[in-house]
Amino acid sequence: MTMTVDSLIQAEPEEVGMSSRALENVGRVVQRYIDQGKYAGAISMVARHDQVVHFQTYGNMDDEAGKAMRPDAIVRAYSMTKPIASVALMQLYEQALFQLDDPVSAYIPELSDLQVMTGGTADAPETRAPARAMTIRDVLMHTSGLVQRGSGSPIAELYDRAGFVGSDTQFSLAEMVKKLGQIPLYCDPGSEWNYGMSTDIVGYLCEVLSGQTLDVYLKEHIIDPLGMVDTGFTVPQASLDRFAACYKRDERSSLIESTGKHYSLQDSPAESPYLGPRPYLSGAGGLVTTASDYMQFCRMLLNGGTLDGERILGPRTVEFMQMNHLPTGGDLASMGQPQFGESTMEGIGFGLGFAVLLDPTKAQLLGTPGEAYWGGAASTAFFVNPEEDLALVFLTQLLPSSSYPVRRELRIATYQAIED
Repeated sequence: MTMTVDSLIQAEPEEVGMSSRALENVGRVVQRYIDQGKYAGAISMVARHDQVVHFQTYGNMDDEAGKAMRPDAIVRAYSMTKPIASVALMQLYEQALFQLDDPVSAYIPELSDLQVMTGGTADAPETRAPARAMTIRDVLMHTSGLVQRGSGSPIAELYDRAGFVGSDTQFSLAEMVKKLGQIPLYCDPGSEWNYGMSTDIVGYLCEVLSGQTLDVYLKEHIIDPLGMVDTGFTVPQASLDRFAACYKRDERSSLIESTGKHYSLQDSPAESPYLGPRPYLSGAGGLVTTASDYMQFCRMLLNGGTLDGERILGPRTVEFMQMNHLPTGGDLASMGQPQFGESTMEGIGFGLGFAVLLDPTKAQLLGTPGEAYWGGAASTAFFVNPEEDLALVFLTQLLPSSSYPVRRELRIATYQAIED
């Protein structure tokens, strides 16, 4: 059966305490970017009280092929993979296979002798022993001492030399930890919040603890139970027609004047690395998904870890993951690096796989404390708000995610539609 926008709407907004007229602002926000030539296409989806009340497609999923955005378009999730991988690891935590304060090296011996860089260069680093070991909680919340590729630091240069290129890395997770064990940390574990490779370690821990490869584990324990039929590390040939193109921001005046577009092609569906086997199963950014699939994941979180009779996590575990776990008890600004990540810093905490809204006034975000969220490099985004029983999924394909403030604008457009 062909998926249509109308078939995905489950209730009128008024049935769940929202205004139909006010919710139209979500569509206006996204359509503005399409009209201005800033996004090729997009999808927005809002659910409240476990009912989808808004689903809209915009523009094209593939400009070059002249294909309009489909409701079931498959997109690169990039860092929206991270919450899924984190939930997977917490499933294993529920089986008492580890404790959060266990050293990562207890399960990954290759990381036993990590040092901290104190000076020097990538060719001649000066190092010392860390103040304490990297723990499993550290890799769930980016306080591991690992950093982001492309950060300009000598550590990032060493990552590049080792062949780390994100989800397109051409070796296995097991080979990744061997290489990572030879590279110093940027800082002491627990001392700073640095967005980076931590969730790839989360993914490898899932493999070590479960005895399954990450793709098999996720499919068996999260993807299939939640009915996320189009989520995985590759796009099957039979689904190629639904795979969206990915674009990059491009402000060349000649392009804008001739086409009206502020972007150019970054990854063509027909030639994408997502079509073939991928040796590096990145928990940090390797999945593809659809709006409906990812909303299933969001619904599970809002329903206390269960969906349609399938239990993914216990309700206390979900609640625990969405608490602020920063060791200072403060926000990201108190210990973070503001130039990297998928979040603002002030008034925002971090849980076990999600950013968490602590103080809307400091964050200058419309919302309520306890909202958990994250986004992906191609400008995708989601949030779940347990207090409001509200979820938003937004999908587009434009690198980098910092191009436009659409995530903040969509929050306003969604929250202002609540009437109860």
